[in-house]
Amino acid sequence: MSRPESGGRIVVGYTATKAGRDAVAFASRLATASGAALHLVLVLPAQKPGIVPPDAGYERLLREQAAGWLREGAAEVPEGISHRAHVRYGESVAAGLIDTADELGASLIVVGAADGGHRGRHRLGTTTTELVHSSDVPVALVPRGARRVPAETGITRLTAAVGEREGTELLVEATIQLAAATSAPVRLLSLVALDLPAGLDTGAIRTVGDNHAQEVLDEVRSALPPEAEVTAVVAAGDGIEDAVSHLEWEAGEVVIVGSSRLAQPRRLFLGSTAARMLRVVTAPMIVVPRTRSDREGASA
Repeated sequence: MSRPESGGRIVVGYTATKAGRDAVAFASRLATASGAALHLVLVLPAQKPGIVPPDAGYERLLREQAAGWLREGAAEVPEGISHRAHVRYGESVAAGLIDTADELGASLIVVGAADGGHRGRHRLGTTTTELVHSSDVPVALVPRGARRVPAETGITRLTAAVGEREGTELLVEATIQLAAATSAPVRLLSLVALDLPAGLDTGAIRTVGDNHAQEVLDEVRSALPPEAEVTAVVAAGDGIEDAVSHLEWEAGEVVIVGSSRLAQPRRLFLGSTAARMLRVVTAPMIVVPRTRSDREGASA
């Protein structure tokens, strides 16, 4: 029997593909760790004004097929996780997922990688691109092959990539909330050293990076229980891809990044730093809006 919802709601963008199964697998591990309930959502195209209505029989057949796919997806959810399935209509898949998250008061939307990506890698398609440039709630991008990570792996660590730009405060808050919900260790990755002007000597760069990492470390530690495990590292290398590629990543890792400062209020916009990280990171990545949503306070 599924347990009651106790840790918020997670919307899973489901498709009857490997990407859909990847999304369900990661969301299930997150739900197990946090006590969240899963809502598997399959979005069908909404009828546009002026278009001749489709045959009622075809429409019924399509909805039945979608419901069947959702049953297959729900069968992938481990026993004990509260979950429901929904067939919804939207102008686009992304719009349908955002509307459903708004209706349910969900705190996270989870989607798999687009077709064509290599195992362990991220690839943004039409839906994921629209989501990371318009959602008002955090979006989790799941790499290809996440379904192969054993369910018992759980969430082993949260790595938050933090700088000093607008929105960092909310990124830290989101990390603290998720760490409290999952009891996962936190690794803070300071990006400040990579943002410094060219020409500074190595000693100055190291000092600035270390000071920033310590400040954020102290802030996160003060907000979590004394027994919580929190560490900090300074990104160093020839750019973000180089710095990230030299870090060690666990099978149950989750990366948390902030939205670009170019984002509209309460909306996501995938910035260049996050985009470059996606090229080399093999862990699921959660992108957090730079300003608070109207649904502030919900947590996964």
